[in-house]
Amino acid sequence: MNGMKRVLVVDDHPLFRKGMVQLLQTMPGFRLVGEAAGGAEGLAMARELRPDLLLLDLNMREFGGLEVLRALRAERLDVRVVIVTVSDADEDVAAALRTGIDGYLLKDMEPEAMLDALQAVAAGRVVLPPRPCHPARPSQPQTAGPPVLTEQQRRILQKITEGLSNKQIGRELDIAEGTVKVHVKHILRKLALRSRVEAAVWAVEHLRGSVA
Repeated sequence: MNGMKRVLVVDDHPLFRKGMVQLLQTMPGFRLVGEAAGGAEGLAMARELRPDLLLLDLNMREFGGLEVLRALRAERLDVRVVIVTVSDADEDVAAALRTGIDGYLLKDMEPEAMLDALQAVAAGRVVLPPRPCHPARPSQPQTAGPPVLTEQQRRILQKITEGLSNKQIGRELDIAEGTVKVHVKHILRKLALRSRVEAAVWAVEHLRGSVA
């Protein structure tokens, strides 16, 4: 991580904002540049302050986190955005991924885990909540079963959801970068998807709790 990371916190719960501010003060390499009590205010501050990292509540009155995120992405502001929320619902994670978040963290995380996750996002990783320990919800009836992925393809798909590049995946799984590239092509073809982002969304919606 290069240089001091400037952080903006946007959340309509005063106690949580205070807690995040205190947590950030313990983190070397991070500096709080502002805090906002709502989405509209947060968007205006993001435009003005141009932070490196934006911590954004998902469900806020009047102007929610995804609305803020869509506006930031439409304006192409160079900021890494982390949703920090109480919701671990698959549909919320998938919607945030589609909108272009860089991280999705839960408010009930241990402070040390939150610090590690923010460090990872600042370093360029995409961080998602841990897979739930409870059984997956029953899926809707399907006329055909889901595409069958090999164990290696499932492992690679999990690494894609973590924001790793082909080179990083190859290093972690001890296989050649070219081999990873071939696997990714096969995964996209099997799932009828066009991009790694779509693959990450598919994995969150279909494989949470089952990817090794």
